[in-house]
Amino acid sequence: MRRALEASVAVHGATSPNPPVGAVVLDAAGVVAGVGATAPPGGPHAEVVALREAGERARGGTAVVTLEPCAHHGRTPPCTEALLGAGIATVHIAVADPNPLAAGGAEMLRRAGVEVTVGTLAQEVAAGPLRAWLHAVRAGRPHVTWKFAATLDGRSAAADGTSRWITGPEARAEVHEFRAHVDAVVVGTGTAWADDPALTARHPDGTDRERQPLRVVVGHSDIRPGSRLDAPDVLHLRTHSPDDVLKALTDRGAVDVLLEGGPRLAGAFLAANRVDRVLAYLAPALLGAGPAALADAGVGTIAGIRRLHVDGVRTVGGDVLVDGRPLVG
Repeated sequence: MRRALEASVAVHGATSPNPPVGAVVLDAAGVVAGVGATAPPGGPHAEVVALREAGERARGGTAVVTLEPCAHHGRTPPCTEALLGAGIATVHIAVADPNPLAAGGAEMLRRAGVEVTVGTLAQEVAAGPLRAWLHAVRAGRPHVTWKFAATLDGRSAAADGTSRWITGPEARAEVHEFRAHVDAVVVGTGTAWADDPALTARHPDGTDRERQPLRVVVGHSDIRPGSRLDAPDVLHLRTHSPDDVLKALTDRGAVDVLLEGGPRLAGAFLAANRVDRVLAYLAPALLGAGPAALADAGVGTIAGIRRLHVDGVRTVGGDVLVDGRPLVG
């Protein structure tokens, strides 16, 4: 299953609105015969890719899949039919499909005499590349990760507005890696004017990665002429409503959204309970003055404090990353 998970990581960000699934086919002797991952929309699903690589070695063998094989006709035929046609005897699934249109594959396989298990490394797989897609299916909107960089006293910039290089090169490289796997990167017009960000995913040497997210600017103000976001491929949404933003991105097939700034936009998303993950890169440094990383998030008293469930804390170069989820309710 971890081999299948690795295959899904390789295509994370290239399959939306389809899930980034990984699959491994073992022959009857338990030897890996094929490995596959979901192709971009319109292409084959992970199971089909792995079965094609396995060929006749799949007969009587085992399929290990990160997501329950689909049982419906979409852009491609059901994966259950491909597994049955290949003579697969056993299927191990990590996560059941929450989409009612595609679910039921496990039961269909069982009725056909295939041995099926569900739950192998379920938590690990659900926290990986499938995380955003699973959320989008269940919530009906994209998964939103708010990323910010700040000093230990919560400042995102100095008093004069300068903000570059609060965190070190390792943290910045990690953010570019993250951008390469999301569908859209979002900032407000205030950040667009103040920082003139490119919002592209770049290699450590500064060159652009092959895959780029949709760049989105939110707010009623115009984008500054001649800036790096003054480009035809940038989506400018003239709204302050998080739900309007997410509806527009859903209509474009976005599943995984990275919210990068600024403090007012982040506050609006938090106040609307539209932040699903927080990545806080904290530099071991102090400024004492300057704008905070977060503006009004609808908290008027300590009783309304927005607490996080911490999923992980680790060092990234000389900085500290706190990875958490807002506790709602």
